[in-house]
Amino acid sequence: MSATDFQTGREALGARLRELRTEAGLQGKDLAARLGWQRSKVSRLETGKQTPTVDDLATWAQATDETAASDLTSRLRGLESQHRSWRRQLTAGHRAVQDRYVSTYRAVRAVRGYEATVIPGLVQTADYARALFACNSQLHRTPPDAEAAVNSRMARQAVLYEPGRTFRVLIWEGALHALICERDAMAAQLDRLVSLIGLPSIDLGIVPLGAPMPFALKHGFWIYDEARVIVETISSELTLESDDDLSLYGRVWDQLSETAARGTQAHRLIARARASLGLA
Repeated sequence: MSATDFQTGREALGARLRELRTEAGLQGKDLAARLGWQRSKVSRLETGKQTPTVDDLATWAQATDETAASDLTSRLRGLESQHRSWRRQLTAGHRAVQDRYVSTYRAVRAVRGYEATVIPGLVQTADYARALFACNSQLHRTPPDAEAAVNSRMARQAVLYEPGRTFRVLIWEGALHALICERDAMAAQLDRLVSLIGLPSIDLGIVPLGAPMPFALKHGFWIYDEARVIVETISSELTLESDDDLSLYGRVWDQLSETAARGTQAHRLIARARASLGLA
């Protein structure tokens, strides 16, 4: 589901809400008064400019047609399964999201991905992950649960050592120079990358800073079993499953892979990052 598909779905849900209101013989202002809402909220929900919560839908159904409650909730769940805002996902902290990723990675056999600004979670050290979770908690104003989230993320990495799985990971060199964590933790993180080069289950490539970029890539992405793509933006996580999206992201990954350094050349880029950061 693309961002456009998500908006189309949200507008369809809004149209259904408007239909329920009109069938109940209520004006927008009347419904707003009955629910104790601002009139503008009713308008935003009906026009698809705001995503309703489960409570919003429950109260709407109670005021218009109680039999519609289950259908409305089902429609919302369908949207959220494809477009998950971090604000909603992280309400109780990062642990639940990381646990979901553990289940996801245990279910797939082939993964290929690209990250431009951070070291991917699949190959992070505990200290690097801990610093990243702390940063994200501040950004999204969510409960700090870094330790629990780190434990779950480290558990996910067990799949790297299980037979029958392949992980093809590309990292832009700039991510090696970004001090997300303390310097000693960054040094350990770079050592971790070195240790993974040559591991049978993982193909680790680093896209050099000076490599020609055939397009302006705005975000990282992950392709699972060639069946779906996960894209993380600052605000949301998108799941894309259409043939067009799979083909597009597959081509992008292939082109990036052609420019990536591997093996000895990757070692040199990691060493260059260490020297640039003044790491021992």
